[in-house]
Amino acid sequence: MGNNKLDDYIQEGIYGPKQTNPDERRAFLGSLRERVILVLKQSDVRGAKGLSELERAINQYPTAQMLMNGDMNFRFFKPYRELANRLNVSYTSVTDRESTTDYGLVLTMDHAVDKKDIFLKEEQPAESEPKKKNFWQKLFGG
Repeated sequence: MGNNKLDDYIQEGIYGPKQTNPDERRAFLGSLRERVILVLKQSDVRGAKGLSELERAINQYPTAQMLMNGDMNFRFFKPYRELANRLNVSYTSVTDRESTTDYGLVLTMDHAVDKKDIFLKEEQPAESEPKKKNFWQKLFGG
């Protein structure tokens, strides 16, 4: 064995096999961006947001797998697990003690889907009554 091959062999024995795009895999709970269908941030999961979008995505990709952030409290995932069980989708908890991610749940495939919009759409606040004009706006028309 050459010196480089021996070093690679030792490094692999200590740290495990080399991965492609390790930063991307850490962010997307072990998956690659090109395989991701939908991502919910931790705050979305805590607020039980995105259930209808997740159901739509699962119906569109019935062989998808749901990855849940193992660093979060498991109780937040109850509605998501119930949905996965109802729709026969496998799910697993992923914990990486060496890094953190803002993502709480990732719906992914085992092959590339290259979906452009993978994040939950931000809800726009409903327009309430028009703002009342103050004295200066009334006076000068603003």
